[in-house]
Formats: sequence, structure tokens, C-alpha cells
Amino acid sequence: MTSEDGRLVIVFNGEIYNYPQLRVELEADGTRFRTTSDTEALLHLYAHYGAEMVHRLRGMFAFAIWDQARHGLFLARDPYGIKPLYTANDGWTFRFASQVKALLAGGRVSRDPEPAGIVGFHLFGSVPEPFTLYRDVRALPAGHTQWIDAASPREPQPFSNLAEVVATAVANPISAAELPERVRAGVLDSVRAHLLADVEVGVFLSAGVDSGALLGLMRDAGQREIRAITLAFDEFKDTSEDEAPEAARVSAIYGARHIVRRLKAQEFFEDLPAILEAMDQPSIDGVNTWFIAKAAKEAGLKVALSGLGGDELLGGYASFGDLPRWRRRFGPFASIPGLGFLFRKFIRAVAPSLSLARPKVLGLLELSGSWAGTYLLRRGLFLPHELPMTMDAEIAKEGLRRLKPLKRLAASLTPEPRADGGRVCVLESANYMRNQLLRDADWAGMAHSIEIRVPLVDFTLLRTLAPAIVCLKEGAGKAALAKAPTTPLPNAALIRAKTGFSVPTGAWMSMAAGEALGAMATLPENKGLVSRRWSSAVLSSVAVTDGAAKVQAA
Repeated sequence: MTSEDGRLVIVFNGEIYNYPQLRVELEADGTRFRTTSDTEALLHLYAHYGAEMVHRLRGMFAFAIWDQARHGLFLARDPYGIKPLYTANDGWTFRFASQVKALLAGGRVSRDPEPAGIVGFHLFGSVPEPFTLYRDVRALPAGHTQWIDAASPREPQPFSNLAEVVATAVANPISAAELPERVRAGVLDSVRAHLLADVEVGVFLSAGVDSGALLGLMRDAGQREIRAITLAFDEFKDTSEDEAPEAARVSAIYGARHIVRRLKAQEFFEDLPAILEAMDQPSIDGVNTWFIAKAAKEAGLKVALSGLGGDELLGGYASFGDLPRWRRRFGPFASIPGLGFLFRKFIRAVAPSLSLARPKVLGLLELSGSWAGTYLLRRGLFLPHELPMTMDAEIAKEGLRRLKPLKRLAASLTPEPRADGGRVCVLESANYMRNQLLRDADWAGMAHSIEIRVPLVDFTLLRTLAPAIVCLKEGAGKAALAKAPTTPLPNAALIRAKTGFSVPTGAWMSMAAGEALGAMATLPENKGLVSRRWSSAVLSSVAVTDGAAKVQAA
């Protein structure tokens, strides 16, 4: 879109949820709108406020504005990094796109591999920003802007910081008694904002608290017709793993039209080439999102809400208990120089079967001396000491040098919140959620032309709930969310065990990994080992799809 005077041109990916309020403010200042689009609001905001415009935005966004008067380009990406934005600069031409594949497709961007990206994928199961698999392609970091002109691209500048919000709020906590009302008000406000659309908005519904509460709050926000999509598997029928029956009960409570989409192994294998083609950057996750988005498209939906982000915000992961416990239990030993290395050698010598079945045990006394190390131990796919045996040793060495994984994790925790829950919230949000879950939601949704909106991943909501993080005892956050709708979720949703991304999909992934790597898996395997096998298959397939022989070889 071009501004009326021709000075500004914008390309924009995303949604601005506070567009109605911004329009009222701009019109009060004399601005004349030609359209009803939030894209036009961005042009007017930039004309009024320049780079400071980003502080007024509530939404998911990646955009570029060409400023003809200044002969420069302004880039911006939302605080959580919900929408992707990649750049490449060869010194002559600056290129940008919402996919790495788009930059490579032009044929002018080098495909030389980035060791840090390859190592990052082995460590985390996704490529940590700003790196990609390619040395000349970078992600504009979440919550950053960048200015580019004929002189050169300037360094990206931060305009938001998750850790700072949480650290500031933890210093001024609310009482546990205030938690339920704050959760209800904050999440309802976010749901209302995310329902802004000129088409029907559906919801991805599991048997868990997050999506069930969103459905109830959609009803409270005034949406009458709601379609709720649930994935189900024949292998789970009549077992505790089957989410469809509980999702059906929740749908009935809130009067939603419930659509159950059944998925079988055959469809998984039929879709697998398309999944890997759509993946853009390799990820060990995203398959569930692919199929739920596919089901939404089949139902005729264009937009759907997802409960993604509830675990990070409200302490739903086991990591909220594991990380503080491991730090207390093993941290003192990790502070003794050389002890972790000796422990690793000892276990390998006296219990080789344990080191194969539970390889992360070897890193307990080496990594638990810091929050960054303990997080890597908990979330890591492989650990740093395993990489020379897993991939090319020189690539591993160079990748670790360039990535600096522990320093990078520690940087995401700066300034450090002075509460265990706050630390874990930031680590999970700025790393696992940003680099894997949100990126997967984007490519998997867009592959089916579904816009996935995430009301629990909202910077305004984070500011509202951050003072409550310090008082989030185990289960308190999810309990408050379950009670947030006017008609609360049934207790069954709260007490139901978290199933996650397990069999049969895990077994299918293991089988697919075995086929891709030329050897069938020996089942059963634990989830961590399945993920390791799957990661090798994904990296191999994505590299082949991109034609990146150097990446595959590395």
C-alpha cells in the first residue's frame, strides 16, 4: 500500500488488534483514511511518529516501510516474534522476506551453511534466531526495528524486552487473592482484541485448559457462532489419551459446533513430503499444527484462535518445577571445576546403557550451575558434548563458537527476574516458544491459508499478568484460567494429565525417521530419543528440499 502523498510504501504481514482505537486517535488529529485497513493505519502512524510508532501497536506483525523522503527502509517485528522476518545483505543489495525460501529462490543469496544454525538445530530442535541454516540469511530479532539506507543497514534496535517486563513486575507482585480476577480480565481483554475480523473466527480445541478457556471467553466476548476443531486418532479411542470426548463436553458447555477430525498413519505419511516442503526452517515439531490447520481449512475457516502460550505464561510446563529443583539439587556440584566432566566419563564407563537410554543424565553436574545451563539441560535435544559424535566435528566446534548457546540463553534472561517462575517464563517464551512453537504455527497455518491467532501470546497481556508470576504456585495459573469464563471449565479439564505430542504421532515420526535414515526404529522409544531420530530425518529432508547440499553434508 502507498500513502496518499506517495512518500511511503508498505508491505505488511500480520494483524493490528488495536487498529480501531488507533484510527480514532489518528482521525482526532486530522488524519483522513481512504480504507478500513489496519495497513493504512501503519502508514499514518509512521508519518506521525516515525520509528516510535511500534510502541503504539498491539498485534502480530512484520512490516517494511519505504520512506521516499529519507531514501531508506524501516523494518519492524512484533515483541514475541509471532510473525517472521528474514534479511540478506551482500553489500550491494538488501533483501527481506517472510520466509528463508523466498530469499533463496531469487538465486542471488549464498547457500553457504551457517554452522551456528546447524548446531542450534541439534541443540534445540529448531534454529535459534537470529541464525538460519544459511550464513547470509538472518532473522530480524523479535521486538526489534531496523533502518536501512544507501550507507548500510544499521544494527537492529530493540523496542521491547520480555525479561524486562517480567523483572519489573516481579519487584511489584500482586497477592494470590488477586490472581483469578486479573487472569479473567486480562485474558478476556486479549480474546476480545483477537476476535477483530471480517470473517468467522474458530478455535483449535484440545481437552486442555488453555483452548477450553479461550472457547468460553470467546462466548463471553459475544461471539455467537463458534466452530471448534479437534484432532482425534483411532489408536487413542477409548483410552485416556483420546482428547475428543472431553473436547466434545467442553464444546457442549459453551454451545460451539464441534468438528472432530480423525487422523490415521496413512495420511501422515502421505502429507509428510508437503509438511517438510512447507517447513522453511527445520523443526522437530509442527506436525500437529499442520493437521489441525488442514482440518480448519476443510471446515471453511480462515482464522482460528490457538491456546499456544498458556503454559509459558501461567506455569503449565514441568520445567517450572524441574529447573528450580535441579538448580538447588545439582547446582552446587556444578560449581566444582571438572566435576561434571569426570561424572560424565564415570557414567559412560560404569553404566553405558544408562548413558544411551538417558543421555541427558551425563550433563547434570556440568550444566546445572546456571539458569541458562539448566534450561539447556531440560529443553535441549542434544547436549553440547554430544555434538562431535552426532555431526561433523569441525562444524560442531565452529557452530558452538559462533552460537555461544549458554551466553545466548543468558542474554534472553537479561535483566534477570528475581523469581524462579519469572525466570522460567522468560526462558520458555523467548526460546522454545519463539523459535519453535510460534514459527511452526506460522508456516503450518500459512500452508493451509489459515491465520492462527494466539491471544495468550500478547505483550499487553504479559504486562497485565507479569506481577502475578511470583505468586504462581503449582497449578494456580491454570486453575485461574479454567475459572476465567463466566461458566468455568469442568474440573476434568484441570485434573487431566497433560498428553502433549505423544503416540501415535510420536511412533509415526519414529517410523518416518527410520525410513528416511535407512533403518527402522526399535519401538518403544522414549519421546526424547524419538525426537533425536526425527531431527536427523527433518534436517536431511529440509536440506534436500532447499537444494542445500552443503547443509546436508554438514
